[in-house]
Amino acid sequence: MENKPTKMVVYQMMTRLFGNKTSVNKPYGTLAQNGVGKFNDINGVALRSIKELGITHVWYTGVIEHAVLTDYSKYGIALDDADVVKGRAGSPYAIKDYYDVNPDLAVNVPDRMKEFEQLVERTHSNGLKVLIDFVPNHVARAYKSDAKPAGVKDLGETDDKTVKFSANNNFYYLPGESFVVPKDFKSIPADTLYPPADSKFNETPAKVTGNNQFTASPGVNEWFETVKLNYGVDIQNNNKSYFEPIPDTWIKMKDILVFWANKKVDGFRCDMAEMVPVEFWNWAIPQVKAVNPEIVFVAEIYNPAQYRNYIQTGKFDYLYDKVQLYDTLRGLINNKRSARDIDMIQKSLEGINANMLHFLENHDEQRIASPDFAGNAWKIVPAMVVSATIDHGPVMIYFGQEVGEPGAGAEGFGGKDGRTTIFDYWGVPEHQKWMNGGAFDGGLLSDQQKSLRQFYGTLLNIAQTNPAIVSGNYFDLTVSDDVHAFVRNAGSEKLLIVSNFDSKVKPVKVVIPENIAAALQLKGDKKYTLQDLLWKNSDQALAGLTLYMNLPAYSAYIFKVQE
Repeated sequence: MENKPTKMVVYQMMTRLFGNKTSVNKPYGTLAQNGVGKFNDINGVALRSIKELGITHVWYTGVIEHAVLTDYSKYGIALDDADVVKGRAGSPYAIKDYYDVNPDLAVNVPDRMKEFEQLVERTHSNGLKVLIDFVPNHVARAYKSDAKPAGVKDLGETDDKTVKFSANNNFYYLPGESFVVPKDFKSIPADTLYPPADSKFNETPAKVTGNNQFTASPGVNEWFETVKLNYGVDIQNNNKSYFEPIPDTWIKMKDILVFWANKKVDGFRCDMAEMVPVEFWNWAIPQVKAVNPEIVFVAEIYNPAQYRNYIQTGKFDYLYDKVQLYDTLRGLINNKRSARDIDMIQKSLEGINANMLHFLENHDEQRIASPDFAGNAWKIVPAMVVSATIDHGPVMIYFGQEVGEPGAGAEGFGGKDGRTTIFDYWGVPEHQKWMNGGAFDGGLLSDQQKSLRQFYGTLLNIAQTNPAIVSGNYFDLTVSDDVHAFVRNAGSEKLLIVSNFDSKVKPVKVVIPENIAAALQLKGDKKYTLQDLLWKNSDQALAGLTLYMNLPAYSAYIFKVQE
């Protein structure tokens, strides 16, 4: 039996929060108080339930060891300094050891890597693929690998710290200056469970921050807890590059990618990929694909002018589509954009549409159900349908999105911002209702939440498998500023997708022009049935190549055109 092509559908999971059953939720709470999810919590039942949603890949966020304020020194893991760690659980993007996994995620800390390998195996055996983060641009201030393979030199180990820049240094330095902790950094409240912050962090010479701040006294809003990796670019000298011979950082980072590829992961979501020279990716990605030709690389990137460069030269498979489609769909939900903008985006991406990864939530963005975004999980229906069906590229959801998690409360360092914290130990309340104490059966969800999850499951399964969406053509039929319509077709499969972004019912008339009808092999003198694939309760008719319909507020329909 041949495998039919499918579209990549990603479930991003904040790994330490996903399986946490504790609901104490004390702001700035310790691991002992607020609990933490483990690799082992993500069992076969959970994975099968995720797969049933239409998911193909699970992105396990926060796997690689990063700085935390939990004491693992009895396992030979150095204490982290509270002055350069954000929140008690720390940022997953302040990597402390590229060759190890976060000890928080292990039931038995000495077996932490084995427990991760078992999770990879369990994910595969349940028909899903594994993505993990690769953080190439910066590391934690106190980076030190305890787990590096024999013969591997640590980052910075052989650096010449007397110079600001050398092509073979792993870091950038500020000779003669010492790092100063930002004065207004509010670390965790002092207590007896961990050495408290004392506004001192011993680093001489000071290193440059992850977001390129060449100062020993970075501000609290800079990425002060991280240091920038040097890929052979002299940033302070007009970004002059020194790529021959191959810089030492390139070799070290490629070796790290190969290490994880050999752990059987299926892909990497590359943090802030555009802050690393495209030439590095051009050199490294083919070498990693030599280990596993199927491995995928996803770039977090925010500059559309660089999209083609990072696909064609950088050899990335997929790129974030944040500043175009995400921002437009979010603006539409909040009455700030026009549905006509969507087709302009599609035209601007011609030839690379299939490389764009769409999403409406991730760990950086506000939750849809939060008052900061839509305030109601159901308002996202038209945007989610467009995001999932408009082209061949992947679509992603964030854990808890499918049950309307609002990201409420001030969790600690995370603060009250409409996001689920990535810095704190926390229980995620609406997600925990689906988790139901580890049964992963949605037993505690309301009827509305069960319906919402069913909507996501139906939509994502259609998006993943329907040939018109997986590999078909796209024709825009947009009706007005708040009603979006388009056709997708592949062979005999023809879909008409209509979305209403307005808060009111909209009587609409969608006309398929003759040139598009000819491409679809539809005839103006025939009547067609429009079968409702998404809700299965609202079939319509297409007569004279025209659909007349009253579209409910914030609604969307996927119609299959049938004779």
